[in-house]
Amino acid sequence: MPPSASNAPTARDPRDSIIVALDLPDVAQARALVTRIGDGARFYKIGYRLGFAGGLTFARELVDQGCKVFLDFKLHDIGNTVSEGVAAISALGVDLATVHAYPQTMQAAVAGRGEDALKLLAVTVLTSYDDADLAEAGYGTSVADLVARRAEQAREAGIDGIVCAPQEITTVRAALGPDRLIVTPGIRPAGADAGDQKRVMTPGEAVRAGADHLVIGRPITRAADPRAAAMAVAEDIAGNA
Repeated sequence: MPPSASNAPTARDPRDSIIVALDLPDVAQARALVTRIGDGARFYKIGYRLGFAGGLTFARELVDQGCKVFLDFKLHDIGNTVSEGVAAISALGVDLATVHAYPQTMQAAVAGRGEDALKLLAVTVLTSYDDADLAEAGYGTSVADLVARRAEQAREAGIDGIVCAPQEITTVRAALGPDRLIVTPGIRPAGADAGDQKRVMTPGEAVRAGADHLVIGRPITRAADPRAAAMAVAEDIAGNA
């Protein structure tokens, strides 16, 4: 079972840097996976797939068990809708939530969060995108330049952190300053298949670059022994912290 609030790892425990992506079709499978991982992790991401299949109720369950939860819905809409959505997310008691890094969206999210403990992350450019993808979508800039601009806008809006690819960590840290979070998907242990990610890095490399949290899915969730896979990532982080 996941760790309870009374025996949770300390803030310096490398497991606190790992966010396991529960990209699963239903709550029963997610619950079984969390049980198999046990004390190998204590922070979980719930995105669209699980979220729309009972994942919001499961998020509360994880919170009640002493786990941390990252709700990754990447909100983007008119300001009032974003504000109300963030307020509803905050009431769930989760730790992190994402919005897209458009200035109006970020400002509305911060307003909706108010003084609650929820930390807001802005998504700059998805890790499945490269410069060619941006050009096809009509952007006249590179991934690196767009990430830097949106990170600056996030800081100005009062966002708590940025989700970015590992290769952009240094640029984002310079824009955000030392106190805001950098959460990094596109993490693959050495030798793992990159899958649909185009900009990847190993856990140790990402930590050395300055990431606070690493979002890892398939290398843990599809492993024969998910707990052992999570612990191996934690060891890589500990060796590079």
